[in-house]
Amino acid sequence: MTTSTRGAARTPAVLVLEDGRIFRGRAYGAVGETFGEAVFSTGMTGYQETLTDPSYHRQVVVMTAPHVGNTGVNDEDMESRKIWVSGYVVRDPARVPSNWRSRRTLDEELDAQGVVGISGIDTRALTRHLRERGAMRVGIFSGDAVREDSALLARVQEAPQMKGANLSAEVATTEPYVVPAIGEKKFTVAAVDLGIKGMTPHRMAERGIEVHVLPATATVEDVYAVDPDGVFFSNGPGDPATADHPVSVMRGVLERGTPLFGICFGNQILGRALGFGTFKLKYGHRGINQPVQDRTTGKVEVTAHNHGFAVDAPLDQVSETPFGRAEVSHVCLNDNVVEGLQLLDRPAFSVQYHPEAAAGPHDAAYLFDRFVSLMEGQRA
Repeated sequence: MTTSTRGAARTPAVLVLEDGRIFRGRAYGAVGETFGEAVFSTGMTGYQETLTDPSYHRQVVVMTAPHVGNTGVNDEDMESRKIWVSGYVVRDPARVPSNWRSRRTLDEELDAQGVVGISGIDTRALTRHLRERGAMRVGIFSGDAVREDSALLARVQEAPQMKGANLSAEVATTEPYVVPAIGEKKFTVAAVDLGIKGMTPHRMAERGIEVHVLPATATVEDVYAVDPDGVFFSNGPGDPATADHPVSVMRGVLERGTPLFGICFGNQILGRALGFGTFKLKYGHRGINQPVQDRTTGKVEVTAHNHGFAVDAPLDQVSETPFGRAEVSHVCLNDNVVEGLQLLDRPAFSVQYHPEAAAGPHDAAYLFDRFVSLMEGQRA
């Protein structure tokens, strides 16, 4: 439930965590109520890309950077058709945006899209709480939605949890579409949309790839109907343990030996297709400053992340799978979480982070070139 009001900045708002912790501030964006999983993002820039990333569906994002909204909102940096976050939490909203591409304020955009937020709270304290207790359900209430604290807490505790949520089909395209190659066409890729960001097919198009974006419900037959040189599985929201259909499709691709690349949710799908389990991280990785080592080169990259689940695969050994040998190719240097997988006997690999990296960093852009190399090798 949301309502729009120009007086939102003066309207009291309450943030209620499922463990009973309460923060009081002012409404930011739309006025009303919203529920989701409370997570924090450590990026100091790129808030527009974060808001429009479908992977954030049903999540309330807490920005650790204290000052948000400085550059306003433009019409070029949207990663999808709408804002997907369930709610938005900032400490100090920019009073006046300053950027030559800005068309409106962040507050106005949140209001226009019905996204309930809160400002003026201690986001550092909230972030520390989530790091210690873990990501959890949360509600934001403002205007007529504010009630007694006990009643609000009961509403939060009734909300669905992220574990066990099957969300990809809710954010993916319902109809196939094509992103043409930029310049000479060299390859055709079938991209299964599990919550794809707009910059991802663009990065492939820059490399001469014609990208056929398919719904999350696409079958193996749908994938091969476009006669692909490679198959891509995108990022997306929800619990990978529920994604039985994409896992089945990926196994069909692996059986045919077509070059395969997955990112984020696609990495978890590859993990499941190979027989590994997945698990929920305590508070996840979100932001644009996560250090990851590419074990195939030894290089350390600063990378963009948004994931609350991870693959449970052994870090120190090659594993036997139904599709040959597999190993962990990338690892997070903060906590040793699996950040990438690769098959040694078939042309398939994946990473847990975002190599398209809008709005940065761009250390991992080479992964699209690695995908191209797999397709070149297969063609040769």
